[in-house]
Amino acid sequence: MKTVLHKSDTRGNANHGWLKSRHTFSFANYHDPERMNFGVLRVLNDDMVSENQGFGTHPHRDMEIISIPLEGDLKHQDNMGNETVIREGDIQVMSAGTGVMHSEYNNNPDKPVKFLQIWVIPNKQNVKPRYDQITLETADRKNKLQQVLSPNEADAGVWIHQNAWFNMTNLENGKELQYKLNDAQKNGVYAFILKGDVTINGQALNERDGLGIWEVESLDIKADSDTEILLMEVPMTM
Repeated sequence: MKTVLHKSDTRGNANHGWLKSRHTFSFANYHDPERMNFGVLRVLNDDMVSENQGFGTHPHRDMEIISIPLEGDLKHQDNMGNETVIREGDIQVMSAGTGVMHSEYNNNPDKPVKFLQIWVIPNKQNVKPRYDQITLETADRKNKLQQVLSPNEADAGVWIHQNAWFNMTNLENGKELQYKLNDAQKNGVYAFILKGDVTINGQALNERDGLGIWEVESLDIKADSDTEILLMEVPMTM
């Protein structure tokens, strides 16, 4: 088993006034050659956008972009004709492919919106751009794993052009579960602790810590308080 630990306070920090963001991996003005990615997981940004503020229209291509709202409402518009709002409990995915333009704004006039922005390097380039969002039943992740993303359109959650699986769980204090990798030969798992305290394969973790694990078949997870966890299983090679 190999691991890499990223404590919450070691992440990159960007404060633009209207946007406060913590970067697990190198992004924009934050650059650390030791923290460029975890396998094909390229970006994990923990964003907070002020009231009536947001990201103006900008381009992407050849990237799988996943947004997971944590608090508040996020408005999305793109040049594919989509105009939507995503909220806590939703998950949004965009395959940028040959190129897409989009904007993201806080849809709330009186409170910030908090969300995770995640980029995964795809296993196919120049695909037709696409957009999807779904609403998840968050009760289905209480003390168990809820799959929210996979490579397969027919599976639970959204899908992307990559052999990746994301799961979320809300564990009560003292509860335990095991996560078995879908492809233990090629993949690793990056665990991001949204809330609480947890021990994964013997490593104690706290809120907003990240732990990458590879060359392992499973993860043993024990909640040391009420906790919320995002598990991202991704290929370790591009």
